[in-house]
Amino acid sequence: MGKGGDKGDKADTEKKVDYNVFGGDLKPAQTSKDDFIWSLTEEPHASRRKLILEKHPEVKKLFGHEPLTKYIVAGLVALQLTAAYLLRDMTWTWQFWVTAYIVGGTATQALFLAIHEITHNLGFKSFNNNKYLAFLANLPIAIPYSTAFKGYHLEHHKYQGLEGVDTDLPTKFEGIFLSNVLGKVFFATFQILFYAVRPMVVKQQEFSKWHALNWAIVFSFDALVISQFGFGPIWYFLISDLLAGSLHPCAAHFIAEHYVFTGETETYSYYGPLNMLTFNVGYHNEHHDFPNIAWSNLPKLKAMCPEFYDNLPYHKSWTLVLWKFISDPNVSTWNRVKRNKKDKSS
Repeated sequence: MGKGGDKGDKADTEKKVDYNVFGGDLKPAQTSKDDFIWSLTEEPHASRRKLILEKHPEVKKLFGHEPLTKYIVAGLVALQLTAAYLLRDMTWTWQFWVTAYIVGGTATQALFLAIHEITHNLGFKSFNNNKYLAFLANLPIAIPYSTAFKGYHLEHHKYQGLEGVDTDLPTKFEGIFLSNVLGKVFFATFQILFYAVRPMVVKQQEFSKWHALNWAIVFSFDALVISQFGFGPIWYFLISDLLAGSLHPCAAHFIAEHYVFTGETETYSYYGPLNMLTFNVGYHNEHHDFPNIAWSNLPKLKAMCPEFYDNLPYHKSWTLVLWKFISDPNVSTWNRVKRNKKDKSS
């Protein structure tokens, strides 16, 4: 057979690897049933960022804030205020629960992720304007958290996986008591409570003027709502918070981002339609590599650097992530990569 035939045969035998975590060519994680995955290597994002900038200096053109973010935040806040007003006298009815799950859960998760964007100063150029925009996004959540979140989240980026510093990591208590099926169901149902309470238990922050202002603005807003419309709207906000971090497709990003599903890969991107509702948070490897690139430019980053991202494990479905997390015996609350502080300092 001629050379052309040989090349065709070779191309046929060289199958392209499918890096989809579920349904692709990757092997599932085989992790310990009684401990986390301890790593002696540095987190992967700083080194990849350096390599990307060396090969693709044009990536720097993607840096900076997204002006559209503030308008989306205003729309989401208006949506939640309208729904809360319309349901003010319908608390605990089926209409209340359906709206709180479909509208409230989705909009609140989007507001969580708007605050995430703003935490990286990607809403405005001005530091203070970003703070105030975060306060606005925080209003329909009814619990002041935007300032505290910023401190914890920036440490998650800087010290990914570092025990006692990265409060995104589950604790040993969660590993021991929530690693079976019932425990995983409980964890997935009440994710938002773990992400709210765990940081305060693991590492307390110094209370600053920005914390005080955050509390004053949100609690004053709550008091105004109660005085004018009763507790009905507040209940809608709080239940929306709970459902936004529960068994909701958009809430699966909490698990999809850093729980180990194959090998010891510790960060996963999700490329699916729900990115349109969540400020492209699914582009998570891209975000950790360049946290100064706004949500609107993350797909451009991936397209610009395919040799760095096309061979990384990724998710296609957040709903499937929830199901696999609960049902797969190889995945549990132990499936997180951790680093010891002593190893970091040595």
